[in-house]
Amino acid sequence: GVENFDAQINIEVQVASEEVIAAVERLGGTITTAYFDILSVKALVDPKAFFESGQPIPRRLVPPADSIADYKDPKKRGYLADPQEVAKERLILAQKYGYTLPQGLDEEYLREFKDPRQVFYGLRPGWVVNLKDKLIYKPWMRI
Repeated sequence: GVENFDAQINIEVQVASEEVIAAVERLGGTITTAYFDILSVKALVDPKAFFESGQPIPRRLVPPADSIADYKDPKKRGYLADPQEVAKERLILAQKYGYTLPQGLDEEYLREFKDPRQVFYGLRPGWVVNLKDKLIYKPWMRI
């Protein structure tokens, strides 16, 4: 359970309990709740197979209307929440659970965030990844 969790991570999930959020943040990690449509999930579950299919990286769809409030909620670490409000809620949660937030994030990857419509870190929707030739084709490139 969360009492045994001891890794500093930057993770994006669809839903997380307050206890799980606290477990990640007490170690200096970050957790973001975000909506994933089925095509985005398929691409993320097996990125190698997805890239080998030659399909362009999909644009992540917006959440259903009845879920938007959750993804805008800084208490739930929603990806559509105001980052300043998320920072306030991180402090409130640390006080509630009795830990001190680590100063600064040690690893660069812990400070990385992606666009709300982006599926993969560092890769934009519309790009095609060619694993065989180790190339990334972008829509505006001449081939």
